[in-house]
Amino acid sequence: MSIIISDVEPRVQYTATAGQTSFTVGFEFFDNADLKVFNGTSLLTFSASPTNASQYSVSGAGQTGGGSITLGSPGATVNNIITISRDLAIARSTDFPTSGAFQIASLNTELDKIIAMAQQLERDQKLSPRVATTSSSSFNLTFPDMVAGKVLSANSGGTGLEFTVDASGLLTSAANAATSATNAGNSATAAAGSATSAENAKNAAEAALDTFDDRFLGAKSSNPSVDNDGNALVDGAIYFDTTNDIMKVYDLTNTQWRQLTLTSTNQGHVNSVAGQITPTNNISSVAGKATEIGLLGTSANITAMGLLGTSSVVTDLNLLGTSSNVTAMATLGTSTNVTNMATLAGVSNLNNLANAHAAITSVSNSLASVQNFGDVYRIASSAPTSSLNAGDLYFDTTADELKVYKSGGWAAAGSTVNGTSNRFEYTATANQTTFTGADSNSKTLAYDAGFIDVYLNGVKLANSDYTATSGSSIVLASGAAVNDILMIVAYGTFQLANISINDLTDTPASIGTAGQALVVNSSANALVYSNASSAEVYGFEQYYNPSTLVRTVTVVSVGGSNKYFIDGVQQDTLDLYEGNTYIFNYPSGHPFKFSTTSNGTHGSGSEYTTGVTHNSSTQVTIVVASGAPTLYYYCSSHTNMGGTANTPTPGSNAVRYITTNQGVDNITESQYANFNDVLFSASGFVFSVNSNGNLIATI
Repeated sequence: MSIIISDVEPRVQYTATAGQTSFTVGFEFFDNADLKVFNGTSLLTFSASPTNASQYSVSGAGQTGGGSITLGSPGATVNNIITISRDLAIARSTDFPTSGAFQIASLNTELDKIIAMAQQLERDQKLSPRVATTSSSSFNLTFPDMVAGKVLSANSGGTGLEFTVDASGLLTSAANAATSATNAGNSATAAAGSATSAENAKNAAEAALDTFDDRFLGAKSSNPSVDNDGNALVDGAIYFDTTNDIMKVYDLTNTQWRQLTLTSTNQGHVNSVAGQITPTNNISSVAGKATEIGLLGTSANITAMGLLGTSSVVTDLNLLGTSSNVTAMATLGTSTNVTNMATLAGVSNLNNLANAHAAITSVSNSLASVQNFGDVYRIASSAPTSSLNAGDLYFDTTADELKVYKSGGWAAAGSTVNGTSNRFEYTATANQTTFTGADSNSKTLAYDAGFIDVYLNGVKLANSDYTATSGSSIVLASGAAVNDILMIVAYGTFQLANISINDLTDTPASIGTAGQALVVNSSANALVYSNASSAEVYGFEQYYNPSTLVRTVTVVSVGGSNKYFIDGVQQDTLDLYEGNTYIFNYPSGHPFKFSTTSNGTHGSGSEYTTGVTHNSSTQVTIVVASGAPTLYYYCSSHTNMGGTANTPTPGSNAVRYITTNQGVDNITESQYANFNDVLFSASGFVFSVNSNGNLIATI
């Protein structure tokens, strides 16, 4: 086997689509066993005929350019990570003779495998921790002896590794960070509750305002027929009649507007004025008011005064005539207040506002809390710089994330790092101390304070060597040299959830009994608790599995005499195995028959009919019986056309097995005696024979 080994890494990885089965192997391999295939971290199994997605077949072994693997049905699930790598055993498989012919093919194969082994080593070295080519060679990376509870770190001289740093402090920092994250989440929940209360108060105030607006309709030039919302008028609604400069009230019982007239007491005052004409004659004074009297004398005003004279209106006017009410109406009558009342009349939900006076009072009493919420939670495109207290929150619209104010400044309320870690690399300028913004790979620096490691030229810096509190910049205590490489590893912060197995999807709601295990149910759509596998007897029997074969019979003239040709062979000697079915298609002019005598009826014999069916004038079928004699095929119309058909007993070509079905079924003594082989094992195995004749056991 001689192939060309391409300069490619002997490892390839794919993110699968839903149901994907075929994956290209872009590197050379010699045998199917040279490949390892993983779904995620699970190693899959090779099978020439895969039956499920945990098995795969291979094509392209020993070919330049590689080949492919094919998963069994139903294929991969969307976003499965499929990894294919070459894992060639590092061993020499050929030893060349010291004399004789030079084995060029073997040498080529051996050299190909050496190159392939070197590529594997190069791949493994690439995926392993190692010192950069440009790093100093003045230190020793030999691992020291393990020390319990200690973290591997560089020694104080930066010349080697040691286990001296206590891991407990790191675990405490991680726990504190998780607690801080929980507290921040609780604060956010409380803030959301305050916002909801404020929204409810606002809605109640709007509803009260609508109710008030339905009662006081404001200034209008004529009697309205509906309220300001276009709804039916309610009893007691009022409005200011700008045409007549009077207040009116709506009488729902009589469905009419009534103007507010004098009370009976005030009417009495009017009568007193009339009595003053005599004996004290103030007629001249009245005459001086001729213009005013003329205005009063209009029919509309006479009607209005008639309304004012009613007892109920007189009573109302007496109430209005008190000094406090007169003062109040004088205040209401100013142009500013009339304008304001007209404005109120145009505001919807005024009645609801009036009814919600208790809620408005509650909001007023809680104004300090509302104001405090405004101070604690803010929305801005950049970090606030004033009125800052530990625990304050603001939503950063630029970064699209919630941040919390800590002792070291603003930091992400959740983890700044998406995942477990982010890496940033900067090339320093002369004496550079501050590193921020986009790194050499155009990634913008972001981290959670307290969850980073900083390396300068591959050496991890101590916490005192730099300041990292802002979440967006690193400040070195001493300036870096030009072209120094600053590496920053930012770690994600998270807390693992503690979930009961009973709460998982597709699992039973309660735990099973002792000794049971989770298995897929009979519908293959959920997990159920079932008894674990038990002892099982598997008895294997070899047997012959009969098949059906079709033969084509033609007739050719040979030396002037017609002869049968079976699948192109003249008078072929046939082997018709017992149990098999054979179908012969022949020309209608030469009927094809069987006999136990050579040349059949032409040789004084008779037709053999056991298991024989003549389907038509051009087709005959024979099912060879057990113990059938040697047969001869012949043409019933012409002599010496046929040949011999042996009927041998076939050997076994299949395997079947019988089990005790976890103790439910019994195996008889005679059955056991007929077994070719017996396996004592756990229940749950399914056996089959693949295309290569190998027995395959599937759990």
